[in-house]
Amino acid sequence: MDIRKLQKAVVAALEDVKGHDIQVFDVRHLTSLFDRVVIASADSVRQTKALARNVQDKAREAGARVYGLEGEDNGEWILVDLGDIVVHLMQPAVRAHYNLEELWDQPKPRAPRKRPARAAAPA
Repeated sequence: MDIRKLQKAVVAALEDVKGHDIQVFDVRHLTSLFDRVVIASADSVRQTKALARNVQDKAREAGARVYGLEGEDNGEWILVDLGDIVVHLMQPAVRAHYNLEELWDQPKPRAPRKRPARAAAPA
């Protein structure tokens, strides 16, 4: 499945249920486990659960597989595992406490600069 198509489906699903502060991070340079992390906020347990359901439904409609769902019992932080994309749905206090943006919003490392070769000293 095309990662951009799945990402668009996830963001649209979040917007449909009024998820807010949606952020998408390309994390390929940080981990080989998945390509994107999506973080969104919800104002209630009911809304986080509705967001999780809608993300799962829209991902399946787009042809993706849902590998797992964690945290639905509590509802303050729900993780939806779509393989190449991991979606975190959080209430604002939980989101502020864990600050996942700081973890995933890391710049790509720069390639080391090549130094010019030194000329050999005369013998």
